[in-house]
Amino acid sequence: MAIIDRTGAEVLIPEENAREILQAVPEQSVAMRLMRRLPDMGTKVRNLPVLSSLPMASFVNGDTGLKPTTDMGWDKVILTAEEIATIVVISENVLDDSDYDIWANVRPRLTEAIGAAFDKAVFLGTGAPATFPTALVPGAVAHGNVVTLDDETPLYQQLLGEGGMIAMVEEDGYVPNAYVGAIQMRSKLRGTVDNNGLPIFTRQAPYAQGVRGKAGFELDGSDIFFPPTDVFSEEDAMLLGGDWNQAVWAIRTDITTKLLSEAVITDANGKVLINLAQQDSVALRVVFRAGWALANPVNRYNATAATRYPFAVLKKAAAAGGNDGGEGGGN
Repeated sequence: MAIIDRTGAEVLIPEENAREILQAVPEQSVAMRLMRRLPDMGTKVRNLPVLSSLPMASFVNGDTGLKPTTDMGWDKVILTAEEIATIVVISENVLDDSDYDIWANVRPRLTEAIGAAFDKAVFLGTGAPATFPTALVPGAVAHGNVVTLDDETPLYQQLLGEGGMIAMVEEDGYVPNAYVGAIQMRSKLRGTVDNNGLPIFTRQAPYAQGVRGKAGFELDGSDIFFPPTDVFSEEDAMLLGGDWNQAVWAIRTDITTKLLSEAVITDANGKVLINLAQQDSVALRVVFRAGWALANPVNRYNATAATRYPFAVLKKAAAAGGNDGGEGGGN
């Protein structure tokens, strides 16, 4: 009886693939690169303490005056690891081609897909499980940290001026340190020039060992990143920025891959999409488990949780009859 043995599926052996995915996914995810990574999770849920009330101090009245007492309080933020999974079906005829490196071609697309799924959940709440916190774009909007793009006002003022996007985050007690933009934002940044016609938001490429690097965009000295995937468009947000130290993420340690050869793959309605044994195919199932959480600790600039938020967004003006709201994930 002919079977797909270990030699035929050597490039799909799970242990090695799991390690490669673990290393490659953070490179594909903009959110993972910007947020603070915590140690890998040994369980599904991790509790993080967050400061909820501040101590107070005051002057003492005279040499024998009573010194005041004070307290502090903490709340917990829950970080829950959830599954991001996919199944890649590969024809046995492709496996038979010994000159074709299957894994080298599959892995980049897998890690890109996993990274995009995580980014969409963090930025917009798209596909996010209920255990995830409210996504950053709708969260900023809900807390009032949103600037609606106005073509009559210089873009510089809308971003860096009084009442601008950066000021909203600063007045909540945070300092923005990075930004994520829709691809359509690049042209707006290039088109904003000074009195000499030079771009304001373009960062000059640095030199290293006499070689000039790649130029980029920056805002108030911090980099602007543009996801290589369709994470969000100008209809969702033109620009998202804030204090990324307040957002944390972690990987659950049991990342797994499994080679399937006798399975039947169906859709949510039970319709058979492919019968691997009957249609001469194998499938690689990948399960990646990760979670994220957002700390919004009390500070002396803004002690009101209802208005305090470490992120802000720049959004397009809503079209007539349109909806400017965001899609939230979680609670």
